[in-house]
Amino acid sequence: MRKQNKLLIEQLDRKLNPFIETKNIQVPERGWIHSIRTTLNMTLQQLGNRLKITSQGVKDIEERESSGSISIKSLREVGKALDMQFVYGFVPNQNSFEEFVGSKAREIAKKIVLRTSHNMKLENQGNSEERINQAIDELANEIKREMRKSLWD
Repeated sequence: MRKQNKLLIEQLDRKLNPFIETKNIQVPERGWIHSIRTTLNMTLQQLGNRLKITSQGVKDIEERESSGSISIKSLREVGKALDMQFVYGFVPNQNSFEEFVGSKAREIAKKIVLRTSHNMKLENQGNSEERINQAIDELANEIKREMRKSLWD
C-alpha cells in the first residue's frame, strides 16, 4: 500500500474505531425514536410540540425510521428535540479498513492466481499448493500496496 493510502486508511481506522462495537447493537423493531420516546414516557403530542409538528407527523417520522426511509436531516431534528446527539457512520464488517482492503486484495489475487494455475495444469506445468498460496499472498500484497481501483469492481 502506498504510504499516503496507508496513512489515510490508518487515520480512517482511528476515527471509526470507537464505532466498531456498534455493529453488534440491535436496532429496536419499531426504531430508536419510538423506543426512546416511549422509554421516556413521552407522548406523540409532546414530541410533536418539541418538533413543532402534529402528533401524526411524529407517528409518520417513527414509521419512516422503522421502514428505513427517514432522512438524516429528520433524525438530526428529532435528536435535537430529544436533547440528544444523532450520530451515524459506516463500520467495516472486518475489524478495520486495513483488514477490509487486505481481504478484497486477497480475493482478487486468488482468482487471478487460480486462473493462471488452472491454465498451467492444462499444459502439464502445475504448481504445488504451497507455491500457489505464496503467489496469492505476493499478488495480494502488491494489489493492496498499489490500492488498485480494480479492488472495487
